[in-house]
Amino acid sequence: MPYKIAVATSDGVNIDRTFGSAEYFTIYEVNEKNFTFAEKRTFQELQEISLENCENGCNSGCGNGCGNGGHSGKVEVIADCRCVVCLKIGFPIRKQLEKLAISVFDVNCSVDEALQKITAYYQRIDNHESLRK
Repeated sequence: MPYKIAVATSDGVNIDRTFGSAEYFTIYEVNEKNFTFAEKRTFQELQEISLENCENGCNSGCGNGCGNGGHSGKVEVIADCRCVVCLKIGFPIRKQLEKLAISVFDVNCSVDEALQKITAYYQRIDNHESLRK
């Protein structure tokens, strides 16, 4: 079954953006073991919600939309993806993605290398193969 992977990259070659610094996500569609470029998805920053509305009384981006720099909008943009690949990601956003059953891979490698490894991983999971060698 085809699925999508969102990648935070500025040049299409290396995974060089954190989730928070990504200006857009490059989306790849995967069929079996093959992946192809599908599209670039940008997002519009959400208007910063008053910190008074934050359930946790924080200003650090708890994931409730309270001054988290529009990261919730980024989550919405990739909501149909199976996973997101970025250089680094914060815990609150990771939890938001987990609630949507979106896996997170924070890695430091090339886009091609990451996609090859992730598609091989999902291929084995989907076919109920052991991950042990």
